[in-house]
Formats: sequence, C-alpha cells, structure tokens
Amino acid sequence: MLVNSIIFLIGLGILYFGAEWLVKGSSRIAARFGIRPIVIGLTVVALGTSVPELLFNVYAVFLGEDALAMGNIIGSNISNIALILGITAAIFPVAFAKNVLQEEYLMMLGVTALFYFLSMDGLVSRFDGIILLVGLAVFMSYVIYDGIQTSKKQREDATNQPKDSNSKPEPNSWLEARIRPHQETAYLNFLIVLGIAALAGGARLMVDSSVAIAQILQIAPIVIGLTIVAIGTSLPELAASLMLAFKKEGDMSVGNILGSNMLNILFVIGFVAVIRPIEVEADTIRFHFPVLMAVSLMLFPLVRKKYVLSRTGGILLMASFTVYVIWLIYPYL
Repeated sequence: MLVNSIIFLIGLGILYFGAEWLVKGSSRIAARFGIRPIVIGLTVVALGTSVPELLFNVYAVFLGEDALAMGNIIGSNISNIALILGITAAIFPVAFAKNVLQEEYLMMLGVTALFYFLSMDGLVSRFDGIILLVGLAVFMSYVIYDGIQTSKKQREDATNQPKDSNSKPEPNSWLEARIRPHQETAYLNFLIVLGIAALAGGARLMVDSSVAIAQILQIAPIVIGLTIVAIGTSLPELAASLMLAFKKEGDMSVGNILGSNMLNILFVIGFVAVIRPIEVEADTIRFHFPVLMAVSLMLFPLVRKKYVLSRTGGILLMASFTVYVIWLIYPYL
C-alpha cells in the first residue's frame, strides 16, 4: 500500500509538468499561427490528454477486462464535466463563447448519444468502431476547416488595418529574441510531444497504483473503472484545464474538455473496438450511460444565461459528481 501511494505521488508530479509543457507549447503555437485557441483545445490538447484513456483501454481489453475499459471511458467523460470543469470553474469561472455552446457542445452531445445508441445491444462491435472512426474523421475535418477559415479571416483583417511605421514588434520572451521562428516552432512542437508523453506516463503510474490499491479492497472492475481509473486518467484534463484557466486561456480550457469527451468516444472506443469488440454490461446501459447523458445535459442550463460557468455552477457540478461516486461505492462501505 505504501509503495503504491509513493508511485501515485510520483505520477502526480510527472502529470503536472506534462500539463505545463503541453499548455505552453499549444498556446504559443496557436498565437504564432493565428489559430483559434478553441481549435487547439479541441485537437492537440484534447488528443494529448486522451492518451492515458487510449493506452489503458487497449491494455484492459486485451486482458479481457471490458467492464474496466467501458467504466474508464464513461467515468472519464463524467469526470471531465462534473469534476474537472467543476473544479476549474470553482477556482476560475470559465467563459463559453456563444458559438462553442451552439456548435462544439452540441457535437459533444451528439457523439455521446451515438455512443449510448451503439452500446444498447450490449456490444460495441467492429462495425460500431468503424462508425465512430468515421465520425472522428468528420469531426477533425470540421475542426481543421473551421481553423483555416478563421485564420484566413484574421489575416485579412490584419492586412486591412493601418500600420504604424514607428512601432516595432517586441519579442514575447528571451527565447523569441534569440531563436529564429522555425527553430522556436520546432521547440514548441517538442514541448507538446514531451508534455503528451509525460501526461501518459504520469497517468499510467497513478492508474496502476490506484488499481492495485482498489484490488486489495476487493472493489468490482466496473466500479474501479468508473471511479479510481476514470479520475486517474482524467487528471491530465484537470491539470491542463487548471493551467489554461490560470493563464486566462478559457477557450482552450473548454475545448480541452469538450474535445476530450468526443475523442474518448470517437478515437479511443472506436480504435479499440476495431481491434477487439467491447462487451457492455446491462447495468452500464441502464444506469451509467443515463448518468453520463444527464451530466452532459446539465452543463447547458448552467452556462446558457451569461455564457459563463460560474463558481456556483462549478460547485453544483462537483456536488453531482460526489453524489454519483458515493452511490457507486456505498455497497462496499
């Protein structure tokens, strides 16, 4: 137990630095190329913070632990909204752009509903996995197209603005003053890759140690997946979202959560199901999927009025997550 606790803390430290590197590299890349922060959050940051779920699910499915894999994804998506976004908003109120609520949020709801529908027969088959991967291709195409159009508009607006001949751009940092643009881009890309690797490694250490502790306590696999594993693999999202909120990158923080939930389903479940179909337990269909849908829908009324998830809204999300976890573990108390 003591060794596992130490490993857990080591993983937490690696996770922190991974989030710092990923956020720093992603936000600077977005600024350099004029890409909307929400686009970076939906793609690079979301993909990076979904790596732990992918690695864990591949590992779990090949060991025949389908309940653990499904619990991980459903629990992670519940955690992303109710716990991660809740904690972030409780510390730093999170602003939602109007178009994000009307587009990306609705896309997340649609993807979640599709996942629920494909699982209702008790099996996410290879064909279901192909459907999800096609959805992933459509989603990524949309995000890339939207990013290109937005960047093009920003360049046109910048061209039409009058230039002040007396003003000179100042470097943002000591690094920019001494490294050529293409060299800095390579450095930022390296930070992103290093951050993703650290997130995956740190989360894996935390998950392995948490699962070992849970097994000692004889907790059912689905409960392990929905709680300890889900929270463990969602810690990259928490670290990245808090870092982004602290750096006033609200759009990227929201994109990280929405994008992670979509990629957990389209990319992780889709990829794993194509390799090996995933069985879905009846209790998961009856209870845990409805909770995921309810939490996802709960976000809309909390944000709709002022397009801000306030501290009160964040606390309500955290409270709903706490009630859900207590309900899960109560039979084992």
